[in-house]
Amino acid sequence: METKQIANQTVTIHRYNTVVVGSGAAGMNCAVHLYEFMEQKGVENPQERIAVVTAGLGLGASRMSGSDKQTYYKMGTSPDVPDSAEEFAKSLTAAGCCHGDLALAEAIASLREFYHLVQVGVPFPHDPIGSYCGYKTDNDPYERATSAGPKTSKFMSECLQRHLERYGVKIYDRQEVGHLLTIDAGESKQIVGVVTIDKEKVAKDNFAINVFFCANLVLAVGGPGELYETSVYPKGQLGIHGLAFKAGLVGENLTESQFGLASIKFRWNVSGTYMQVIPRIFSTDADGNNEHEFLTDFFPSMSKMATDIFLKGYQWPFDPQRIENLQSSLIDVLVFNETQKNRRVFMDFLHNPIGKSRMKEFDISALEPQAAEYLKKTGAFQDTPIERLAHMNPPAIEIYKENRIDLYSEPLEIAVCAQHNNGGFAVNKWWQSNIPRTFVIGEMAGTHGVKRPGGSALNAGQVGGLRAAEYIVNVYGCPPEDGPDYSDKSGFRREIDRQLSLFVDKLEGYKSSSGLVPEEVIEEIQGRMTASAGHIRELSDARKALKEAVKLYKDIQQQGFKLQNARGIITAIQAEHLALTSAAFLKAIVELLQRGSGSRGSHLVLADDGIQIHPDIINRTTGKALKFKPENEALRNSILRIEYDTGEPDLFRCGNIALRPAPTDRKAFESAWQDYRERKIYS
Repeated sequence: METKQIANQTVTIHRYNTVVVGSGAAGMNCAVHLYEFMEQKGVENPQERIAVVTAGLGLGASRMSGSDKQTYYKMGTSPDVPDSAEEFAKSLTAAGCCHGDLALAEAIASLREFYHLVQVGVPFPHDPIGSYCGYKTDNDPYERATSAGPKTSKFMSECLQRHLERYGVKIYDRQEVGHLLTIDAGESKQIVGVVTIDKEKVAKDNFAINVFFCANLVLAVGGPGELYETSVYPKGQLGIHGLAFKAGLVGENLTESQFGLASIKFRWNVSGTYMQVIPRIFSTDADGNNEHEFLTDFFPSMSKMATDIFLKGYQWPFDPQRIENLQSSLIDVLVFNETQKNRRVFMDFLHNPIGKSRMKEFDISALEPQAAEYLKKTGAFQDTPIERLAHMNPPAIEIYKENRIDLYSEPLEIAVCAQHNNGGFAVNKWWQSNIPRTFVIGEMAGTHGVKRPGGSALNAGQVGGLRAAEYIVNVYGCPPEDGPDYSDKSGFRREIDRQLSLFVDKLEGYKSSSGLVPEEVIEEIQGRMTASAGHIRELSDARKALKEAVKLYKDIQQQGFKLQNARGIITAIQAEHLALTSAAFLKAIVELLQRGSGSRGSHLVLADDGIQIHPDIINRTTGKALKFKPENEALRNSILRIEYDTGEPDLFRCGNIALRPAPTDRKAFESAWQDYRERKIYS
């Protein structure tokens, strides 16, 4: 470690072979595998070659999000139900826009990484003979899902962290990423360092800047959850997509965010058993008065309404293909429709659904077969939803109690919330980005396509970390030098110092008495994204939103920020790169809508000449019945890419690429063994 002066700031410099940015389940797993691969290669003191840099060890989606029994999706482990990597990959690619090589890699390494998690201590359940139990999740044709309870991803990241700490790998906590240092251009471009601000030490006259130089960089920062006003991401989950775009990374499938019903007082997905116990769903006015059983206005019978509530359990993500003919995602539309009337929506576990006079009373034995058979199988015939939930899944009640919400005495306020982005940044089969030596894993990697089985993101993050670590150690190796040549004679030193000086100047500019207020900028971004880039979209509205987003980002460059205190520097950095992220997402959405994509994944595209959802659901803009455009399935065979370009009016340019197929060559053992020995597998 060393220090140097940039303008009036003391900058602390660190050097590592590989820096992992992000401390969630994906980042921690990658760091663990890096250590293990280095140790296998005989690298001396591998713990000194790796660092984890994080904005907060206790923050992020891995540590702070989940559902009733948060799902981990893997290849099947049932002793009597056969499964294969090819079948697994088909499930990942079924809805299109997903590279076949990535899907197959995730399938093949699925059980390796699952058992790795078992080995580090994640308490996945198994039966007396050792078979790991499974169940069916959304978009899953088999019972591949498993769970360690509502905190599955929290257990994963904590167990992996303990493993990493035993190895002695350094974790730098409370580091806010403000810039990615780059050198060269075109195919020779590299990201050679991460510039951070220490959130514990930042002050008015001391920005507490750290530079982490590295030969290899792994980005595992997660999704941009704070893009949306209604979001189930943990508060403070911003991602660093704007910084990554400015550094030259290429995005894929940014349009494919996933939305679903979630509680908003405590941010938590209300999927699985929360819905399968069939709670009452009702609305109130803004003050909590004037209760209304709004679902009953749209369903012909109690049996149909209650069964749809049940089905939301494992058909939880909003899905435009499950709206027509009174399917389960109609509930999401009705909940959103109610909130647009300035009403609040609640789930009540103390009472069964209540119907209107024309409806029969709730009768669990009168449910449609899919619901009735499941509840019979689980023995969940208790009188009330809370009793059924206590019978089926007590930890689902405890997670709310831990967060000061008692389901035995109060209802849950819910909304349709942003939950996950299936897109992200482009990677190859080793999770390497378009910039050599920079790898992207976890939700930040755009590997999922239009629709994914529930829990497959956790598997993808583990496999991505494994693959990136293997490639780094076996291809780039661990030479004595860590990071770029930063000597006085280096041609890179001048460029790196130039970027650091510009970064310091920008932070100094934030001290001015004029400019934008960072908190207000973030609120503007969130409101616009929820209104125009959420689960209901329309082309002209998206175009208008894109213009506003681009203008906001340009205003930031011209006006800077006005800060209340030194801590505001962190919020200003976040607001700036979140503004660019917002412009990128909206540009991709506009581009896809212009290509006639229609409704797909987890978003509905409105169209006056489309399919009517329900005669009583009105488009509040036109006053006519709400109609949507069906999916254009021809676009499933390509992926929309987006790249930052200051020469473009909208700051980004888009293009389409064909899907990479899954490899089908199957060599004889001896030939495959030879390729492995000669390291041809990394070509």
